Amino acid sequence: MIRKEIHTEIAINAPASRVWEVLIDFEAYQQWNPFIRKIDGVAKPGNRISAQMHLGNRRMTLHPDVLAVKPEKELRWSGHLYVPGIFDGEHCFIIEPLNENQVLFIQHEKFNGLLVPFFTSILAVTRNSFEEMNRALKERSEKEK
Repeated sequence: MIRKEIHTEIAINAPASRVWEVLIDFEAYQQWNPFIRKIDGVAKPGNRISAQMHLGNRRMTLHPDVLAVKPEKELRWSGHLYVPGIFDGEHCFIIEPLNENQVLFIQHEKFNGLLVPFFTSILAVTRNSFEEMNRALKERSEKEK
């Protein structure tokens, strides 16, 4: 099976609880998130959600299954294009406390499947979208409520 990974991270000067609060507030995504514009559904393991994504000029709606929800630590989901094995992805957001008021936010995705080699250009745009979201999450998390 052909695999690719994207790994991005950013230091955020806010406690893990604040970063988690912003990350899990799906209703507010349209206000700040340039990558994932909207999520419908409840972040609970086993649930299927609907995520509207913007990758450069492309817009797409994915329907991943939530794998893990660990408050103030991790949100993880997986999905696929059409049928499993063609183009699959497992996306995770990880919050690692560095101290009481600073975290390392990691956004990571593992891709595998037969079509992965044909999506190289989209993966480059996806990395940029992850980094844009990371910066926007940092800005929003560091603002006082």
